[in-house]
Amino acid sequence: MVLMAGLAEVGRVPAEPSYEMLREQLYGPLRSIFSWDWMDGAEYGLAGIHLISAQFRQEIAFATEALGRIYAKTVFAVQSADDALLLELGIPEEALLAVRALVKPEMVTVIGRFDFVQTTEGIKMIEFNADTPTSVVEAFFVNAKACRFFGMQSPNEGMDEQIREAFGRIIETYQKQGYATDSIVFSALGWHDEDRDTVKYLLNQSGLAAQFVALEDLRISEDRLCALINGQLVPIDVWYRLHALEKLALDSDERDQYPTGAHVLDLVARGKLAMINPPSAFVAQTKALQSLIWNLHEAGEFYTTEEHQWIEAYMLPTYMENRFINKSSFVTKPIFGREGGAVSLYEADGQLVEKDKDDLYWDQPMIYQKRVEMEEVESNTMNGLYKGRLLWGSFLVGGKASALCARIGERITGNLSCFLPIGLITSEGEEGKCI
Repeated sequence: MVLMAGLAEVGRVPAEPSYEMLREQLYGPLRSIFSWDWMDGAEYGLAGIHLISAQFRQEIAFATEALGRIYAKTVFAVQSADDALLLELGIPEEALLAVRALVKPEMVTVIGRFDFVQTTEGIKMIEFNADTPTSVVEAFFVNAKACRFFGMQSPNEGMDEQIREAFGRIIETYQKQGYATDSIVFSALGWHDEDRDTVKYLLNQSGLAAQFVALEDLRISEDRLCALINGQLVPIDVWYRLHALEKLALDSDERDQYPTGAHVLDLVARGKLAMINPPSAFVAQTKALQSLIWNLHEAGEFYTTEEHQWIEAYMLPTYMENRFINKSSFVTKPIFGREGGAVSLYEADGQLVEKDKDDLYWDQPMIYQKRVEMEEVESNTMNGLYKGRLLWGSFLVGGKASALCARIGERITGNLSCFLPIGLITSEGEEGKCI
């Protein structure tokens, strides 16, 4: 051992690459597309692979499509309900007419992401990021690269083609409904690396003749949403936006406080602007809809026998009031919260176990959801071996189950939880193993 170490030092025998070197070899060549493997000064992308079985991959895909159908059916009914129900679900008044716009009812979102956890009772969906999902580049691009790097099979191979198909279908639907689709713009905050480059990746994969224009370069002019391009205002026919509708509803001009967001939503309501994701995705986004679904399930109403079985198998009891006190441990979440914002964990007696430390989303209505323990896994990091909780993101693209991604973090999966590539096992006994 001493001799080998000495030979390695003089370069005769290649030394085992350090984790830092391995990580740079993996992520360095990807940064022109995936530039946030470090985020806010902390490691985000991990240089390892978590292995899963084909059986697990199939089940989470089945759950994704089954719940996609549940959501599509429920949202379609909600879109024609009275204002009182929409308001109860958290839909802002400014968006009440826009969310009633029916585009493609069976396709509740073009691209959304269910978040699942693996529990002792099987996989359970904890929320649906239907309106403005991220982790797209990680799932559709980086994971395959990581699997090739480590010599493993990716569970997401070739699924980027589904993005092109789904975007093509929604554009065709808008055209059949009489919308203009000549001018297509994709938008996100221009200064936000992750959001901007996620949208640019989607634009490239969509196959559409479109261009990226930052949110800050959009204007309202002559009753149209316009993009400021080379000093000219260009009207937009179709708008893909990584900008949550609950935020858009409150947007106003900094100079004169004109309600630009409400005007944009009015354009959607009047059929003067085609939006991707469609308005139905915003109805699916509110966690209050999970409460509605679960209440209908408990009452034995609305859904078929098979759909009730799917809800029971893959969803968690969720309510708009606390029905868990002195019965079971529970979680509270804001209805439009993201990245673990304003999430709190409680014991059955109401004792607080843990809560999010950031300031966002605490003013929103909360849902109460049964608390389940997430599986624990270990992974190498720049700071050594880390044991964390695993969250599964399963994409629903055009109504079909699509790419899968994993993040490892604390009990509350926050913004700085790490991306952990996943691969399919190649031999027995490897499931759940990290390499």
